[in-house]
Amino acid sequence: MHPVLRDVYAARGVLHPAQAEHRLRHLLAPQALGGLARAVDLLIEAIAGDWSIVIAGDYDCDGATGTAVAVRGLRLLGARRVGYAIPNRFVHGYGLSPALVASLDPAPQLIVTVDNGVASLAGVAAAKARGIRVIVTDHHLPGEQLPAADALVNPNVLEVRACGHGTPACAQCADDARMNREFPSRALAGVGVMFYLLLAVRAGLRGKGAFAARTEPDLSCLLDLVALGTVADLVPLDFNNRVLIEAGLKRIRSGRACPGITALVEAGKRSLASICASDLGYAVGPRLNAAGRMEDMRLGVECLLTDDPGQARELAARLSVINQERRDLQEAMVAEAEAMIGALALEGVGQRTGVTLYEPSWHAGVVGLVASKLKERLHRPVIAFAPADEERPDELRGSARSIAGFHVRDALAAIDARMPGLIERFGGHAMAAGLSLKASDYPRFADAFDALAREWLDEERLQAVLYTDGELPPGTFNLDLARQLRDGGPWGQGFPEPLFDNLFECAQWRAMGERHWRLSLRDPRDGGVHEAVMFNVRAAAPPPRLRAVYELTINEWQGRESARLLLRHVEPAP
Repeated sequence: MHPVLRDVYAARGVLHPAQAEHRLRHLLAPQALGGLARAVDLLIEAIAGDWSIVIAGDYDCDGATGTAVAVRGLRLLGARRVGYAIPNRFVHGYGLSPALVASLDPAPQLIVTVDNGVASLAGVAAAKARGIRVIVTDHHLPGEQLPAADALVNPNVLEVRACGHGTPACAQCADDARMNREFPSRALAGVGVMFYLLLAVRAGLRGKGAFAARTEPDLSCLLDLVALGTVADLVPLDFNNRVLIEAGLKRIRSGRACPGITALVEAGKRSLASICASDLGYAVGPRLNAAGRMEDMRLGVECLLTDDPGQARELAARLSVINQERRDLQEAMVAEAEAMIGALALEGVGQRTGVTLYEPSWHAGVVGLVASKLKERLHRPVIAFAPADEERPDELRGSARSIAGFHVRDALAAIDARMPGLIERFGGHAMAAGLSLKASDYPRFADAFDALAREWLDEERLQAVLYTDGELPPGTFNLDLARQLRDGGPWGQGFPEPLFDNLFECAQWRAMGERHWRLSLRDPRDGGVHEAVMFNVRAAAPPPRLRAVYELTINEWQGRESARLLLRHVEPAP
């Protein structure tokens, strides 16, 4: 191991070689996860009884991959009648809503949610009223009350004040919460929770002798889907998640991915043989997410479920077209949002701490991306709103993105407690959340959000900080280290890619397109010249002497590899 990589690991708390060994044998046992016992018993009963099962997914990449994992996995385990339903955000709303339940015709005997359901009290109740059994699998933070599901698997249910089975909470729900508190990894994405449930079902079937007459299914064939959903959902990459992702990446690199993922990787012009986590996050995930944002995520799920490579390529091509439409729309909306910021003087005196933006012409499926871009620029929590749809212009959908130190889902809960009825629905995580409210209530909400942000955030939290792994020593800007850094991951949320900063002299540069630079940077310590690129630059030209924050990456060109610096930040140096 290169000394630089050893230092990078140490800075992230990896102090022992075993902590960098991302092998499946180190995966946490699923039996320790709360809620699995009831879910396993019900699924075994459903498989034995040949029940009709519907997987109720979500319209983002985590939900789509989780749905594909559930459908493929249950079929492998012996379920013969497994379908799926993905809500259309403009018709059914989010999650297992009453509208989605009403659309299921004929009614299935069992609904299994993926990446949603912990906040679907009304939807679960609607399903139960139709005589449908419900298993909720989710990873989002719960509200004050849990739904009256037959089983609930969610590693983030840590305490239960009330549940649908009784008030106060029933003993089983309380015991499941206790198990979750003791479970070492609560960072599982929705697709990871579903994979854990399938592992537990397989163990339960094994214990009942179900595989005495047939081969036990190998669920590792689902790990490419698990890796994609986990990376795309930006959950913290703790050790357990890194094990799952690395196992999935190995499947893709070895040519054993499902046809849909193979086609999406190729559509994103990434190398299957050397794919890494960032490729999943930047090239593959957005193509799936675009379907849920712009049209119907069923297109994405079908791409992940097909075993026909030709059909997978056709679907991937359609997803790429939709993704380009999403990019064009996002660019226009971000430009409008930046113009609003300038008009409101948000970057000057009197700047809001909690920023809210609303434009009646915006697309509800893209406001989250607008909020993300503005959050990066302003380093403040941002919520962007759009009308829910053309038929309901009086209802707004908002998507929030936050910064460290401001738990945006808890912020929405605090506003809801202080001003009951202002927010109609909300849910999410620390760094991202969604909500709905009446258009007439938008000004009141905007003021409340800003006031809470001012209350919770001090000036230090509002200063953007870029952490690096320090300077790279002379002689280390080489392909060997670049490969070790690439292969040392998977890197991502909570386990960031290595960033370095050095002083350079700009020996040469030229523009690529309108917003990108290609540079030759000279290291004044030894005179070495290193090739570099920087994308989406706002400045007209690089300074002659500069301090740059960068990744040491691999540039692949015509079958040859070379080390290259990918600049993330540049500032003038004396």
